[in-house]
Amino acid sequence: MARSFDPLREMESWFSQVNRLPATVAMPMDLYRDNDKFVARIDLPGVDPASIDVDIDGRTLTVRAQRAADVLSDQARWLTRERPAGTFARQLTLGYDVALDGIEADYSDGVLTLHIPVAEEARPRKVAVQHVGGVKPIEATTE
Repeated sequence: MARSFDPLREMESWFSQVNRLPATVAMPMDLYRDNDKFVARIDLPGVDPASIDVDIDGRTLTVRAQRAADVLSDQARWLTRERPAGTFARQLTLGYDVALDGIEADYSDGVLTLHIPVAEEARPRKVAVQHVGGVKPIEATTE
């Protein structure tokens, strides 16, 4: 299938690649639902655990962390440098179906794990069906 050239689309694509924030690259995340909670696992290798900050403002959860830059001796010189350093942030917009006051976080082996419980009113439940009127027997009619 031939695709026509659209300069605006191409330019938008290029800008989105150039302006890609390193925070999402530096903080890759897995997010899944496990029964009555959401679990977010964010990779933060080399981060000082004391620098990790998790804030909730309204329905926005923000994770910030800092990774210090490597300091080289006077005789050393970089040959390649791919590990980003600095302060990184990632935001998640939380829906109304989560219990904000029950969110927990732990950091182990370079991974920050957030446990975000589903609100009680958002959990699936069964509704009992009541039958009104009882059983009526079928009567034979004569014609």
